[in-house]
Amino acid sequence: MKKAILPLSLLLLFVISSCKQDNKEEPTTKELTQEVEENKELVNDKLGHKKELTIQLEPKNGSNVKGSVKFIQDKFNYVKMIANLEGLTPGTHAFHIHESADCSSDDGKSAGGHWNPTAQPHGEWGNKNGYHKGDIGNFVADQEGKGLVTMNTNEWCIGCGDETKDILNKAIIVHEGFDDLTSQPSGAAGKRVSCAGIIQ
Repeated sequence: MKKAILPLSLLLLFVISSCKQDNKEEPTTKELTQEVEENKELVNDKLGHKKELTIQLEPKNGSNVKGSVKFIQDKFNYVKMIANLEGLTPGTHAFHIHESADCSSDDGKSAGGHWNPTAQPHGEWGNKNGYHKGDIGNFVADQEGKGLVTMNTNEWCIGCGDETKDILNKAIIVHEGFDDLTSQPSGAAGKRVSCAGIIQ
């Protein structure tokens, strides 16, 4: 009887030891969470789920205008933009997408002109006579210098590679004045008081 117990005990000890070694090789909860986060964007892209991108505006031309701009692309390929701004002078200001994500110059002119991949005249968004894909338009800053700009369109995309729709590597520009929606090529909106590159 004792001879039978000894091999059984050794077998049990081997199984327990193997289980411990297997447990050591299993990833921790922290490692699994990190892996999920790192691959979430890729998985969402494949499943057609939403993409999100948030950028930070920085002051230009000696202004104090700053804020954040969030882009959300849903599974139906509509892009929603939500911009929260502060440090503005009260009143109406122009808000555009420009052709380059370069915000390096103090005057913001390194961002180039309006983003206009379809070679249309400048105008109000949706104008039958034409408008730039970057012609977002005007918004009003309140007495505290704060403003909100929203947009929802299927004429943009985030990283789709379509040159007529892709907003990546472009820039958001906030202007000192308002866009008159008719002057060519940019609406005579005045100085660029804030800039942010649309980059991941």
